[in-house]
Amino acid sequence: MLDYTSIHELAVQAAAQGVTIGQLTLADQAAQTETAPDILVRRMRRNLEVMQAAARDGAAKDLRSTSGLTGGDAWKMREYLARGGALCGPVGARAIAIALAVAEYNAAMGRIVAAPTAGSCGILPGAVLALLEQGLADEDAAVDGLFCAGAIGMVIANQASIAGAEGGCQAECGSASAMAAAALVQMRGGTPAMAEQAAAIAIKNQLGLVCDPVAGLVEVPCIKRNAGGVTNALTAADMALAGIVSVIPVDEVVSAMREVGESLPCALRETAQGGLAATPTGKRIREQLFGKQN
Repeated sequence: MLDYTSIHELAVQAAAQGVTIGQLTLADQAAQTETAPDILVRRMRRNLEVMQAAARDGAAKDLRSTSGLTGGDAWKMREYLARGGALCGPVGARAIAIALAVAEYNAAMGRIVAAPTAGSCGILPGAVLALLEQGLADEDAAVDGLFCAGAIGMVIANQASIAGAEGGCQAECGSASAMAAAALVQMRGGTPAMAEQAAAIAIKNQLGLVCDPVAGLVEVPCIKRNAGGVTNALTAADMALAGIVSVIPVDEVVSAMREVGESLPCALRETAQGGLAATPTGKRIREQLFGKQN
């Protein structure tokens, strides 16, 4: 049985058994829950379908959040992508569009998969679905990638945090980006060791990211950070697939993320008391939505 306390150990065990981290996780979860693997695969496939629906419905031109602060940016990104010439290329631009769509759909109270959280819900779908839509992976690989992402997320949750209120946005978007990066590597045929390196690089790139939601809502800057998170995942995955390794081992990176999160002041951990939430515009938005605060 796996205890999900070390990403490196997951990679070592997967390599020793000649399987992917996703396959290793599926077998372990089947044993731990006494559930047939095909049933777990069907459940994960259903998660993939929910992601696809959120990516589709969240890209509506007239979609708006309850607050009215956000919505419609995913549509703009799709229109931009359709014109061609996106600087990030078709995969990167499509990943951004999907990440925005799912995050905007969450803000509009749509159904999403919190992977690992609602605030970071666009990153993993953006990565996985972009590869699917561009023909760079099939659905079986996507499902396997989601099992891999789940394992990475469980280790981070056990060893650090996936909650912005506890560890800042590095714990949400950083964790989601690491999960997505590992999944991308696996979906592209990379080794478990490469998936491990991708997770390390992704977390390092977002280490110290604060959680400062304007007006206390998971919209500004959260939605655009989902777009940043998915591009970070693509960058980390490409570096890992190229054979680039993290100088700092992945489990030490996770520990550092925990320590950084614990060092962040309360104002930068989802309280909307600092960062962008405390700017003049951030304060004005809060007042417009909720009135003056005593």
